[in-house]
Amino acid sequence: MPDTRAMQRAGARKVSWSVLMLTAALSEALMANAIGISRLTDIERLPYLLLDVQVRYEGSIDKAGDNADFNWWLYQDDRGEWVIFDVDGPGCIYNFVVHHDQKHSDPIYRFYFDGAAAPAFEIRHSEFGSKFPFVEPLAASYDPRAAGCPDARLGEIDFRIVRSFCPMPFARSCKVTSSIRLQGSHPGGWGHIMYHAYPATDRVATFRGTEDYAPLLKLWRNVGEDPKRTNGNVAVAGAVSVAPGQSTEVFRRREEGSIASIKLHVPHEPMRRLQDLWIGIRWDDEADFAVDCPVGAFFGNELGLNSIRYLTHGMTTNGDFYCYFPMPYWRSAQVVLRNQGSADIRDVRYEIQYKPAAVLRYPRCQAAHFRASAYQPPVRKEPARDSHIAMLAGRGHLVAGLVTGRDTSCEGDVRVLIDEAATPSVESDGSESWACYGWGFVNPPRSNPVSGFDGTGNGLWSMTRICLGDCYPFRTALRFSVEGGAGRHQGTDIRSGIVFYYGEAEPGMVRTDSINVGDAASEAAHAYVATNSEVRPLAAFYEGECDQVEVKDQGRYLQAPGTFNARISPDNGGVLLRRRSDQQLGRQRARVFVDGAQVRERDWYYADRNPHKRWLDDEFLIPQSYTAGKAKITVRIEPAVCGGETTWNEFFYWVYSLRGETDAGVRNDRR
Repeated sequence: MPDTRAMQRAGARKVSWSVLMLTAALSEALMANAIGISRLTDIERLPYLLLDVQVRYEGSIDKAGDNADFNWWLYQDDRGEWVIFDVDGPGCIYNFVVHHDQKHSDPIYRFYFDGAAAPAFEIRHSEFGSKFPFVEPLAASYDPRAAGCPDARLGEIDFRIVRSFCPMPFARSCKVTSSIRLQGSHPGGWGHIMYHAYPATDRVATFRGTEDYAPLLKLWRNVGEDPKRTNGNVAVAGAVSVAPGQSTEVFRRREEGSIASIKLHVPHEPMRRLQDLWIGIRWDDEADFAVDCPVGAFFGNELGLNSIRYLTHGMTTNGDFYCYFPMPYWRSAQVVLRNQGSADIRDVRYEIQYKPAAVLRYPRCQAAHFRASAYQPPVRKEPARDSHIAMLAGRGHLVAGLVTGRDTSCEGDVRVLIDEAATPSVESDGSESWACYGWGFVNPPRSNPVSGFDGTGNGLWSMTRICLGDCYPFRTALRFSVEGGAGRHQGTDIRSGIVFYYGEAEPGMVRTDSINVGDAASEAAHAYVATNSEVRPLAAFYEGECDQVEVKDQGRYLQAPGTFNARISPDNGGVLLRRRSDQQLGRQRARVFVDGAQVRERDWYYADRNPHKRWLDDEFLIPQSYTAGKAKITVRIEPAVCGGETTWNEFFYWVYSLRGETDAGVRNDRR
């Protein structure tokens, strides 16, 4: 970061003709494939909406709702391997985390793609960080003892937490196995796999392990530098002092453009100042700030105890803060600093760089503003409830989150509910696993390019996770919460936090129909037929925060095909079916037909199960090619035998039509 005099000399610079010539090249780069390696390298394209992409996980949460987050497997396959991940359709794994006591065994993880009988890739637990392409900093093996963790339990166990952000796309399906059953807390194992599901198979090239990782590795090995193109940036810089209760504007533009970086130097008493000094960002003359939070939270260092640096934002060793998230605006942009404390905050140095629209233009119908949830200050959670960090409405995708605990264990699942579904789309086995380290009791501060934690080891900690590949797209709503430290029904933890996202207030889909299976009137209204089925009532619970709220319904358990009609919007960008089902038995699979045509991209398949919290909301996205221009579709569900059984059942269907014009823009953007 330049000194004050240099920053003051930097002003609004004229854009040269050579810079103007970059416009076409940058625009073309933004239109590149956004799957796999390119998703992690082209940071400039983060604002582009992904309404037809879904984020999902498979992991080792306690099925009964307590804190025994281990015993991770789905089923044992014909080879005797223990399956820990099994999905159908095009997608991409972006995050893989497993904890295991390595002195007992060294598991082999095998990755099978597109229905192949032989694994395309295999890696031992001990090889993370060294076997290409699972090498630093894309992948690592974290040993708490070597890192200086003083936890007494490490004298008896040798837990190695392996993590990977190496992207692994697949065009048709993916199965991941472990050579041992990850059972029990010692020596067993726990963890998660986060992935994206795509609506169509085109443009998805299945992982080979021989792709060109050089640009990605180079980018991730230069944390602290702007990961985007800096050609054509214009800088505005200076120094300000902010009195208590006052705000000072440090940036304003009335034109189209995008903020490329924000840098601050906040002198003296970092922990208090990072709470007292707030940053506000407003776009396009909106009435409210899109971002309004303490600067510590904004830069991913709420506590400010140590230098924690990430690819997109962080704090350097000399106390300078940086943020490199691209932030487009179409009419105006304003950045202010506000003093929420009781003493002057003097000599705050700032530098804000932006790109004029002549250098880089984001299409308004395809991209969104950078925003933050309302900052959640430290609050003691209610008994038997989660700590609520963020509630978002509209359409967009979450790209980063921060959770801070005070006098609190970092245990407690992070739960993300998307589009008002009752089943979490993303869940970790603890805040520390969400941050991909997995042993967060008294660890020294630690970080990698997209996640890490800061703290003192006495119940004061802060964890940040950047979601570049596995961002969390939502179309109507997103809720981010954290379970209690020893399970939801225990503890009154104190947490604060915030999430960052690209989004807009208008929803990205609308509910156009619903079918109450088992209800005669609703079935008749939708021409529902399932001849070989049995109607059964069920009183059960959903997983998650409300897992003690009983829900009663009746539905059908099918042994043969069923059909129904559903209303949709003719101007749709695809159709999302959400189904309430009984997940007592796993491996529910069915083929889906729309107006007689089979959806070839994937089967409707859910491999997991939960005999304790039996209600499940899962989803099937019908690509636009099957639904374009139609006001009604006939859906045929053909249950398939899986694992020797037919377990398909259905209690309720919600039918959503995705925004047509936005979906078209998103699909074109993935060319």
